Amino acid sequence: MSLRHVPILVLAALLLAAGAQAQTLERVRESGTFKIGYREDAAPFAYKDELGEAAGYSVELCRAVAVNVKQALGLAEIKLEYVPVTTENRFQAVQDGRIDILCGATTHTLSRRELVDFSLFTFIDGAGVLLRADGPEGFEGLADGKVGVRGATTTEEALRNTLARLALDAEVVTVTSHQDGLARLQAGDIQAYFADRAILLYLLLESGAEDLWVSERQFTFEPYALALTRGDDDFRLLVDTTLSGIYRSGRIDQIFAAAFGPKAKQSEILRALYVINGLPK
Repeated sequence: MSLRHVPILVLAALLLAAGAQAQTLERVRESGTFKIGYREDAAPFAYKDELGEAAGYSVELCRAVAVNVKQALGLAEIKLEYVPVTTENRFQAVQDGRIDILCGATTHTLSRRELVDFSLFTFIDGAGVLLRADGPEGFEGLADGKVGVRGATTTEEALRNTLARLALDAEVVTVTSHQDGLARLQAGDIQAYFADRAILLYLLLESGAEDLWVSERQFTFEPYALALTRGDDDFRLLVDTTLSGIYRSGRIDQIFAAAFGPKAKQSEILRALYVINGLPK
């Protein structure tokens, strides 16, 4: 079929895809720099540590990707540049090429795939609620209260949907960071804080607070993945090959323990994810 018989929208998509396929690897080859976008406030997945450096479970996975990018391109050296992003601008940063890969607590959704591509799944989590010991005994007790949540996230949408489904007239208070949410909860400005359970458990552990607790109830299913440019098939294959190798070799156990602590246990569904995504070569 000649190009003149191809619908203009289809042709545009084909041209964009063709241009994107070599975009990331060629950009890294020319610059010698691999740009890792990361959230500064999404511990234990991605955050800025006490030394001011990028750290976390997802960041370690992205560093492993960088090693394989260096090898695939035959570079003697590769510079890693860590670019802080927010929940509001993270996908735009991928689209604009300001970062080569997005590392954080990023849920893979179909609507987000209109903006970016995703790697194999990297983690399975779900929304939960952090409560004060002197507050409601459960989520249903939050009627007429205030519930904090990180703005511009799937968790905010899940919170609003859950409140509507349960007919609870609670006020949603969006915060700028998980630490902000924790501080407001401890100060009594909100009665609960809604976030992914792994993040809440980490917040609770790091704070050492004895007057807070995380409910066992899980409200959503959140499959995390690394985000990258749409249509960049070569780079996506490299990323997925890296992740599969990490899962298959068992190296993921070391990365998990370093991020969540040596006493943390992987859930059965997370173990299954590692087995399923440990694809053969």
